[in-house]
Amino acid sequence: MGVEDTSGRLDEGETAGMRILLVHSRYRSGAPSGENRAVDEDGEALAALGHEVMRFGRSSDEIEQWPLAKKASLPARIIWSRESHRDLKAALREHRPEVVHVHNTFPLLSDAVLYACRDARVPVVATLHNYKLACANGMFFRSGTVCHDCTRGLAVRAVVHGCYRGSHAATVPLALARGLHGQAWRSLVSAYVFNTESHRDLHWGVGLAPDRVFVRYGRIPRRSRPRTARTPTVVYAGRLDEAKGVRLLMAGWDCYRGNSGEPGLNLVIAGGGPLEDEVAAWASARPSVEMTGTVSRDRCAELISHARAVLVPSAWEETFGLVAVEAMAAGVPPIAACHGSFTELITPGVDGVLFSPGDPAALALAVADVERNPEQYEVYGDQARKTYEQRFDPQRNVEELLEIYRFAITHPA
Repeated sequence: MGVEDTSGRLDEGETAGMRILLVHSRYRSGAPSGENRAVDEDGEALAALGHEVMRFGRSSDEIEQWPLAKKASLPARIIWSRESHRDLKAALREHRPEVVHVHNTFPLLSDAVLYACRDARVPVVATLHNYKLACANGMFFRSGTVCHDCTRGLAVRAVVHGCYRGSHAATVPLALARGLHGQAWRSLVSAYVFNTESHRDLHWGVGLAPDRVFVRYGRIPRRSRPRTARTPTVVYAGRLDEAKGVRLLMAGWDCYRGNSGEPGLNLVIAGGGPLEDEVAAWASARPSVEMTGTVSRDRCAELISHARAVLVPSAWEETFGLVAVEAMAAGVPPIAACHGSFTELITPGVDGVLFSPGDPAALALAVADVERNPEQYEVYGDQARKTYEQRFDPQRNVEELLEIYRFAITHPA
């Protein structure tokens, strides 16, 4: 575990920027991760402005290479990683960053990183990409539906329900870590960053100091708006799992096609995940559906740019909705479930469409509207691009992050 320096190079005469250490436990490379992307893009944007950006972290890919005895120690490491605590303290002594930006600590870093920063007297900014401080699985999602049982701090319910991966045993270390280190999260962080107001508001029971809480939208890099003809397609791009609403997508599509004549629209599904085999079997019996598997970011952007709309049927309350905003940046209207961040990001009937969460018939009606009114969705797409320009400007976004860093430095916890 070491520190990677990705500093930007300053031209002669420029003023040196901040020294920033990004701390992140990376998700597996085989599964698309919006958090990994957010950390990488923030680092690149900061370095491009001349700030000294260093990275400290581990990757979940490492776990597959561990011997069995070490794998057996993972639950204890989730609660407290002595290795992370030791190595981060050494990195802080060596590199002396002005601020540490903590992203994901699960499973290989643990909350020990907060104590290492406290001991080194370095202010911490924490971006909370999910609901981990209030929910064992980080999603407020259980048994196929939204669940807020643990909002009031009763983490024992998470163990009873086996909220993490459906396992009581796997949930125990998460619940213990929350109980043991909840006070550290409340007292050792100088600034908390939430992706949207709805994301912030669902943490009301955690007890974070409101004067240290900031809302900053995810950073979506600017792309030139493609001048391509739309094809009679809609696109789903994301993980193929239950929380993302993939089963709802399949049911909604069957409902739409059952009511639609020929030729109708086609559905392109880009992504991979635990339901991939189930989705592939379903798609193979439906000529109107194409599966691409996991594709590059550029290929995904190309698929979106040709579509009449992007479908975002999430069953959980998304904290941001990366794909929805990427669609808006491409001038393509998103059709999203009416909960979580989407009610904040999308203005229905202006730059996109919202439908009743969990209702395949409502999703089918929205898709049918795309088929019947392509000109209207071109208008929505034009406004979606304007919304992106007005609300998600990437340059303003990184400036907001720098302001949060300055606040943390001048108001240490």
